[in-house]
Amino acid sequence: MKRILENERLCIEVEDKGAELVRLYDKEKKAELLWNGDPAYWGRHAPVLFPNVGRHFRDHFQVQGEFFPSHQHGFARDSEFSCLEDGGTGRILHELKSDESSKKVYPFDFSLKVSHALEGSRLIITWEVFNPGSQTMFFAIGGHPAFRVPADSYREHKLYFEEKSSLIYYLIDPKGSGTVLAKEPHILALKEGCYALDRLCDGEKVLADALFDRDALVFDNGQIETVSLLAPDGKAILKLAGKGFANFGIWSAPGAPFVCLEPWAGRADDFGYEGEMKDKPGINALPAGECFSREYTIEVF
Repeated sequence: MKRILENERLCIEVEDKGAELVRLYDKEKKAELLWNGDPAYWGRHAPVLFPNVGRHFRDHFQVQGEFFPSHQHGFARDSEFSCLEDGGTGRILHELKSDESSKKVYPFDFSLKVSHALEGSRLIITWEVFNPGSQTMFFAIGGHPAFRVPADSYREHKLYFEEKSSLIYYLIDPKGSGTVLAKEPHILALKEGCYALDRLCDGEKVLADALFDRDALVFDNGQIETVSLLAPDGKAILKLAGKGFANFGIWSAPGAPFVCLEPWAGRADDFGYEGEMKDKPGINALPAGECFSREYTIEVF
């Protein structure tokens, strides 16, 4: 079921399945900003990634010596959430709780709450993970919103990173494991903080003719707190902002008219990682009885 929330500037729709944002409409400009989910390119809009972001090496992970199967981006995006608030309170609030089915693939008790709220020209997305169990739980969580970019001017659009002259990024293993080549850093050289949705470069070296021909770009160490999508004339269309995200992904399906700007707390395994989940670099450890929260905003111009 879709839940609707709107104010004078924005209208959003959120599905109970996955607590997924499926519409972001700018009333002032009469513009749909979120990707429409055309399965010819990518059949989603803005899934919530939990309890893993990306993939585990060999599609399984280890907890206290026991192996569990894992799917890319976790199971939350395909799970039915309970709707606790449907917009009448000024927000849409969903919750997903662990059950016997989830424990077959993820052996921890949890509660995941996802909130969508509007404040003027800003959409505020908040996640709260609670550990009701008796042991420390380990997880990653991330956003995956896809924003429309017209195909006929795709490469003329730019991403703007405030006060940055360059960024370090990593690529995904091209052999299909879906994990990160963390021993091979690349430099994303920016011009006045901007990078066009054009060729993929490592400094001056061209790695691919199109930006996402090598899959996603992965950024670690909290490098990205804000990123704006700019139109060909240099004017900002929207800005995504969030603090406390150690990781960030930027992706699109090759040739697709959208770009995903993805704040992550945790990410895919490094290529070849086969250790315990608790020892994975960047994993979130949440003690029993405690709560973890992150928030990011999408501001429309």
